[in-house]
Amino acid sequence: MDRLLLIASTFCFLLGFAYTMFTLGAGRYRPSRWSLGVVGLGFLLQTGFLYLRGEALGRCPLTNLFEVLTFLSWSMVLFYVLIGPAYRLSLMGAFTSPLAFLIQTVALLIPGADHPPVLSTVHNPWLEMHAAFSVMAYGAFALACVAGGMYLAQERQLKTHQLHSMFFQLPPIRDLGVTNARLMLAGFGLLSVGLVAGFVMGNLEAHMVKIFWSCAVWLLYGVVLAAVFRHSLSGRRVAWLSVGAFGVVVGTLWSLKFISQPAPL
Repeated sequence: MDRLLLIASTFCFLLGFAYTMFTLGAGRYRPSRWSLGVVGLGFLLQTGFLYLRGEALGRCPLTNLFEVLTFLSWSMVLFYVLIGPAYRLSLMGAFTSPLAFLIQTVALLIPGADHPPVLSTVHNPWLEMHAAFSVMAYGAFALACVAGGMYLAQERQLKTHQLHSMFFQLPPIRDLGVTNARLMLAGFGLLSVGLVAGFVMGNLEAHMVKIFWSCAVWLLYGVVLAAVFRHSLSGRRVAWLSVGAFGVVVGTLWSLKFISQPAPL
């Protein structure tokens, strides 16, 4: 039942993206409740999946790669649902939907990603807090990557003077820069909480490599944010850094601490 909810959610994101691309190509795109509603329905289905999986496991559903990727996609869409309408970033859904679709498709197709977890009898809330806040931070970084991509697309059209129909639906480039910085700041704060929980949970020697990579991501975004608040980087460079930094994040997903161990072969 829970996998059916996730498949339906994945289809919603694909449908939302396809509809937006069709209307943009036809020159008839307008912000609509329908496009936002499709993304919202996908988010509700994601939430239903995570709730059912959490109830079945008796803990936060972050016990294998399948659940981590789904939680990452859910976190990214959550931030879009929270900030998209508020900042008039309706078109961001067109960029968010394909990324959510891609992440969930990968989760569904990777062989063995949804292996039955071997759960510890010891319930460690600090470990769950560390994992949940870290993945939510990565969701904020993913949406910052989307905002950075939108910034670069708009800047390119301005420089080349080739204004496509999509350009007139994009928010002001300054607003995209501000949104990008705020999303990175939100992710940085969430990752900080996750790191603190990781240090508190103890047994650091067994998780030293994972903690090293988490600290490396934290430091990377910390340096970028320091440069942003000192106004020492142009908006274009910040946008490129947000895209590149998320590439680093994707490369470190393997280091996330699942709250279980893989099932024995």
